[in-house]
Amino acid sequence: MSVRGDEDQDAPPATPGAGADAPPRAADDGAAEPTGDRVVDGNGNGNGGGDPGDGFLLAGELGNDVPIAPEEVREVTQEIRAVAVSRGDDSEVADIAELAAEEPARTRPPTVKGEPEPLTFDELRDAWPFLDLQERSDGLHILPREDAEDFFIGLTAKDQAALLNHWRPGHRRQWLRLLEPDDVADVIQAGPEKERPALLTLLDVPTRKEVQALLAYEEDEAGGLMNTRYARLRPQMTADEAVSYLRRQAKSSLETIYYAFVLDPEQRLLGVVSFRDLLIAPPQKMVADIMETDVVRVNDEMDQQTVSRIFAEHDLAVIPVVDAEGKMKGIVTVDDIVDVVQEEATEDIQKFGGMEALDLPYLQSTRREMLKKRGTWLAVLLIGEMLTATALGFFQKQIDRATVLALFIPLIISSGGNSGSQASTLVIRAMALGEVRAADWWRVMRRELATGVVLGIFLGAIALLRVVVWGLAGSYGAHYVLIAATVMFSLVGVVMFGTLAGSMLPFVLKKIGADPASASAPFVATLVDVTGLIIYFLVANIILAGTLL
Repeated sequence: MSVRGDEDQDAPPATPGAGADAPPRAADDGAAEPTGDRVVDGNGNGNGGGDPGDGFLLAGELGNDVPIAPEEVREVTQEIRAVAVSRGDDSEVADIAELAAEEPARTRPPTVKGEPEPLTFDELRDAWPFLDLQERSDGLHILPREDAEDFFIGLTAKDQAALLNHWRPGHRRQWLRLLEPDDVADVIQAGPEKERPALLTLLDVPTRKEVQALLAYEEDEAGGLMNTRYARLRPQMTADEAVSYLRRQAKSSLETIYYAFVLDPEQRLLGVVSFRDLLIAPPQKMVADIMETDVVRVNDEMDQQTVSRIFAEHDLAVIPVVDAEGKMKGIVTVDDIVDVVQEEATEDIQKFGGMEALDLPYLQSTRREMLKKRGTWLAVLLIGEMLTATALGFFQKQIDRATVLALFIPLIISSGGNSGSQASTLVIRAMALGEVRAADWWRVMRRELATGVVLGIFLGAIALLRVVVWGLAGSYGAHYVLIAATVMFSLVGVVMFGTLAGSMLPFVLKKIGADPASASAPFVATLVDVTGLIIYFLVANIILAGTLL
């Protein structure tokens, strides 16, 4: 069964009801009830636990030992607002952000006459990349509590880790427990290794066990993405008992209750049933008769890119994660995969641009990191271009005899580089989407070889026409027809080689265990520049022998 995102998404009412005898425990059953650290709302948000005296401070007191004075609030608000205003208004970005958030626009809170308008969620978001840690902490401090919580939850794991390590332990606990266990694991992995034990001690015992289990997986594995809190049922339950039990589970911090997973006593996955199917089923019908047994599932050690492809192929909203024995370990939801897809696409695009992937967003990357990530590849490409200069020097005699040949060098090598970049882009993207596999190299080579010949003839014909027209005007001397033929046949050879090299290089890199995305456009262009010169002058030696050469 495909757990699809187009099912009825109406959440069941969070009211207690009669349940089955000895129902299976929810993944967070037995978690300590909150004791003042955070009150769990009707949606099951919050992770509970903590000291009674360490509760949330009122709005305007978040994340600090002492409330900020009113004059300091005004000063911080003005500074952050000035940064936000200086960035201008990008309506397209704002529209995308609003659509992604799927929530109504945030309005300014009412103000007292004569008082400056308070800082808004959107203003802090706009200024965030340019603020230091203390300014970010102050910004969260002066936001209304609900907005501050939403803002913190929406931050990247690296930003959350930086803020948590900036605050004192008591306030770390309050903010850390806003997050789900899988998000907590991401935050702990994003922070300094020496701080990990201290952050773990801030969690209640059940949550700490869940997070430690997640930390045992690699960050890019399905186990590292999954959430261990999911709705589970027994096959011998009736539909009425299952609905009642799910209502009780809805009070806890489950990732989703739209789908419940049916497990045997050994926690092996038997099937999946949607909440909708339970509601419309006869009350006394058994869950075993309602559930779908053909369940798409992933192994807990599966690579996150493979998991994202499975989501896309089956149009899924949730995928269960099982171990080698088929025991259910957790679930991965589509919102987790959206982050993975964005991260992987960003990394591939940056690599394909001829640089190492950045560890932080562009505006948050230091100049030193930027120089290191970009300078290394630029140095490698410069060394490659030195080979072009060497090849050009090897054909210096031909250039001295027929200087007109030098006019077409940029045209020849740029056409080869462009065709190679096109081919490598297509193949790399096809690999990323799972459309092309390593075993398909022969099919790709034949396809690109034929494509390269046709494109080369097309571009060569255009160049031939251009040289002939200019030659008739007296630009290239008496042998302009031979020069035109040289340029045309050179383009056929260079474009064909460019498409072949660009399409095969990702396969070579994958074979040796490197990232195919490293077959960047600049790297392919540099490679084709050298071979393009060789092809050009070899063709010239053949066609122009006895005339210009």
